[in-house]
Amino acid sequence: MSTPQKKCLLYHRGLVPYIEAHQWQRSLLGDRIQNPNLEDVLILLEHPNVYTLGRGASEEFLKFDLQTSNYEVHRVERGGEVTYHCPGQLVGYPILNLQHYRKDLHWYLRQLEEVLIRVLGIYELRGERLPGFTGVWLEGYKVAAIGIKVSRWITMHGFALNICSDMKGFGDIVPCGITDKPVSSLEMWIPGITVDEVRPLVARSFAEVFNLEFVESVNC
Repeated sequence: MSTPQKKCLLYHRGLVPYIEAHQWQRSLLGDRIQNPNLEDVLILLEHPNVYTLGRGASEEFLKFDLQTSNYEVHRVERGGEVTYHCPGQLVGYPILNLQHYRKDLHWYLRQLEEVLIRVLGIYELRGERLPGFTGVWLEGYKVAAIGIKVSRWITMHGFALNICSDMKGFGDIVPCGITDKPVSSLEMWIPGITVDEVRPLVARSFAEVFNLEFVESVNC
């Protein structure tokens, strides 16, 4: 007998300031800590240009003075080093109760990678994992970063897939603290690709990998 599909709310947003999205995640997380039976959530959106640092991230991976940055910089509670968000990059924030899946953070990270590897496969591109690292690579270029936070087995933060991003902002940091592996976006392989085109593919792949059903799709 197959396992019944879990229910998940799907929210599509356009360009959302980082702080607004962060507060939204924290609110959803808090609600689910209080009531673990609430539906899971997947938020898909873009951010204006912003740098974020994980809770233990080193500022040595910034190539600029924090006081004179052209973009916002935020230190948050996710794992990982510094990363860059910008329009043209699809960001996914799953709020999942892992008690309903598997209480294993390594498993969860590999599942997020699998979601994005399947999306690349739709375009006949071979996304890869690199041993010892988290994220997805394509022909040696990192195209997706992942950083998470889990409280009482409920997740927040998530993944960022570079689709048609302005990559210049990556030049002012050492992305994810990795010095010897370049970053790129899918546009390098698929000229003209858009976030609007990829967003439903990510949602579909996410539902397949986590064996869930989206019960509501909201553009807000």
